[in-house]
Amino acid sequence: MAKAPQNAISPTRADDYPEWYQQVIKAADLAEVSPVRGCMVIKPWGWSIWENMQSVLDGMFKETGHENAYFPLFIPMSYLEKEAEHVEGFAKECAVVTHHRLEPGPNGGLVPAGKLDEPLIVRPTSETIIGAMYAKWVQSYRDLPILINQWANVVRWELRTRMFLRTAEFLWQEGHTAHATAEEAIAETRQMLEVYADFAENYMAMPVIKGEKTSWERFPGATMTLSIEAMMQDRKALQAGTSHFLGQNFSKAQEIKFQSQEGTEEYAWTTSWGVSTRLVGGLIMTHSDDDGLICPPRLAPKHIVLLPIYRTDEERATVLAYVDQLSAELKGVQYHGAPVRVLVDDRDIRGGEKTWQHIKKGVPLRAEIGPRDVAGGSVFLARRDQSPKEKQGVPKDQLVATITTLLDEIQTNLFERAKKLRDDNSRTIDKLEDLIAYFTPQNEERPEIHGGFAYCHCADDKAVEEELKKLKLTVRCIPVEGDDEPGPCIFTGQPTQRRAVIAKAY
Repeated sequence: MAKAPQNAISPTRADDYPEWYQQVIKAADLAEVSPVRGCMVIKPWGWSIWENMQSVLDGMFKETGHENAYFPLFIPMSYLEKEAEHVEGFAKECAVVTHHRLEPGPNGGLVPAGKLDEPLIVRPTSETIIGAMYAKWVQSYRDLPILINQWANVVRWELRTRMFLRTAEFLWQEGHTAHATAEEAIAETRQMLEVYADFAENYMAMPVIKGEKTSWERFPGATMTLSIEAMMQDRKALQAGTSHFLGQNFSKAQEIKFQSQEGTEEYAWTTSWGVSTRLVGGLIMTHSDDDGLICPPRLAPKHIVLLPIYRTDEERATVLAYVDQLSAELKGVQYHGAPVRVLVDDRDIRGGEKTWQHIKKGVPLRAEIGPRDVAGGSVFLARRDQSPKEKQGVPKDQLVATITTLLDEIQTNLFERAKKLRDDNSRTIDKLEDLIAYFTPQNEERPEIHGGFAYCHCADDKAVEEELKKLKLTVRCIPVEGDDEPGPCIFTGQPTQRRAVIAKAY
């Protein structure tokens, strides 16, 4: 007889990481491929994670003085053409609307009709359309700063897609601000990077490196791009958020001008910054295991699932009364400013199947409750950050009193586990041959999980970019924290002041 699988997810991370990722999404019922090529349907459990992310981030934005607004989905092509570097960076990914109606075709189908005078671009990002509005709103230094964010969908016509990580349509927020001075705009750019890092580490339990992008990795049209970079369990990097200082590039293209206090006419200094549903993919790949999703408690759709167990109608009535009371008590507890999120699962399916569904969906705590537990005033408790076999009896009152502590223990454990993985797979490398060896798998035909983060001296030079492309590597960022450490570039020998992080990346 064939051995029963040891894990709920097949293949495992070690066997086939990309397919494991897809199977975790399926098993956790997060999303599925849509009939529209390159797009996805986000299902309720996945949407709840994104909603929780939105809620936290929205509060953080508003605490830093930003307001929400909304701008059009369609952007006139002439707007993109005004900023040459910007349009060049996005041209290949743009979806274009050329007609405004359909008419019956000769073979019974529909054909586009009513050609537009000017093609419209389906929003790939909104700097140009928002800049056009800021040009109308800004007349004087008294009108500045403008601090606006929008929650929206964008379209970038990706050829190779992967759910949450890279899809033709995705959801995000994009902040756009305008300032009277470069110093104010740079401070805004750095502030928002800190907001993203705070969110990633304290809510997603995902350790990140804050850094500046090289010239060839900058956002098209930006003067400076900052990012947060995280290591996934396959040791590849994920860019999890970006904040851009746009200088006066977009202001000059969009005519965002104001009269200064001295009476001179000046161009505004602008920024943009954003994160997307890619964060859900990052959460999956940072924490999940070969049994499915593991969700950090601060973002989990539900904190605890109560699983009633009974055989007879009499037992059912007794157990459910106990479960309902416990549910009410738990919902009366505050966890980071909101009630504990409780799910009571009394569906008529086998107990083992039900339990494994919640394991695969990553619910932080599971409590089984049968007649014996009711009689003893207890529950049989399990944590998602531990083995499915690890369960223990806990008095009901103790569970209510300590649930916030338990959830925070799980949150902290997930962060420390992810940080250890990153630290264990980061190397300081000074020779090109060592860099090549670090990122070369032992099995070229079926590469095992290998590499990680390499800290190297790396010049901001086009020649370096070309050499990295040959190795299928990227400079993720030049970390903004830590001391300067001068040294020669491992590719060109040019002097550099700080080490950069080099990795394979999503």
